[in-house]
Amino acid sequence: QVQLVESGGGLVQPGGSLRLSCAASGSIFSINAMGWYRQAPGKQRALVASITSGGSTNYADSVKGRFTISRDNAKATVTLQMNSLKPEDTAVYYCYAFFLEQKLYYWGQGTQVTVSS
Repeated sequence: QVQLVESGGGLVQPGGSLRLSCAASGSIFSINAMGWYRQAPGKQRALVASITSGGSTNYADSVKGRFTISRDNAKATVTLQMNSLKPEDTAVYYCYAFFLEQKLYYWGQGTQVTVSS
């Protein structure tokens, strides 16, 4: 079993920044990819950014150049630095961990990000 605990969400004005963090615990030795999805009201959950154990990253087009994902494999943590936030970034952000061999996803509980003036 793997547990993921997120932190760092909140309310920010347009153009502001937030930093989301996610810490994994439990059977973390075989985590392949970690990252973040988000779900806005009335929309499907969508990938924001991901990073593999080797450091390869992937970003949704809508956040490229504004968001940066990083990972500490030793601590099993993943961080999402969000800059130049826009109202359309408002959503619940979910951390995930993916185990390639078992083809399993584990999810955090979600953290609310609201971008509003």
